[in-house]
Amino acid sequence: MNKIITISRQYGSGGREIGEKLANIYNIPFYDRALITRAAEESGFAEAAFDKVEDKATNSLLYSIAMGMNAYGGPDLGYTHMSLDDRIYLAQSDIIRKVADEGPCVIIGRCADYILKDRDDVINIFIWASLPYRIKRAIERDGVDPKDAEATVLKKDKRRANYYNYHANDKWGKVSNYHLAIQSDFGGVEKSVQIIRDFIAIESGDPD
Repeated sequence: MNKIITISRQYGSGGREIGEKLANIYNIPFYDRALITRAAEESGFAEAAFDKVEDKATNSLLYSIAMGMNAYGGPDLGYTHMSLDDRIYLAQSDIIRKVADEGPCVIIGRCADYILKDRDDVINIFIWASLPYRIKRAIERDGVDPKDAEATVLKKDKRRANYYNYHANDKWGKVSNYHLAIQSDFGGVEKSVQIIRDFIAIESGDPD
């Protein structure tokens, strides 16, 4: 398998688990937290800063305003005048391009499908699932309080959507941005992994 796989996913859909299983099957690098760690090491920013960028994206309008203003309250006029969040996004983008140049891998989230859109060796996957399924996973796998689970799931999706919509200037989850979209609760995580493997094999003209 000589492809770079990017996985965008709704919170609680199992997208990260699916991506990790694919990386293990193909014996290729898996980038989720490892991507943040490497970006922090090479850029000098703290790892926590990369998490906070996405966490801020709770309101699309306010996020766009905040990202478009520098510390002095004026619009950005170039890299040196960019907001801290924009500089962190660019540092992360550089790392995503680097790991893609290094060879086949699985990259979770972080606008990777958009950042690598000009490459022809990338397969973009979107994983989604029904809300009850995602709420159940949030409670059982992430330890989310049942009374807050639905709100947590929806809030995390909103943050991911706002973050993507701002940086990619496009719509998160729009079908035309992906080569394949899978409803993970329809057949389960293992079946979703197999569907992606079959798709990659067909697309690559490779029996496996």
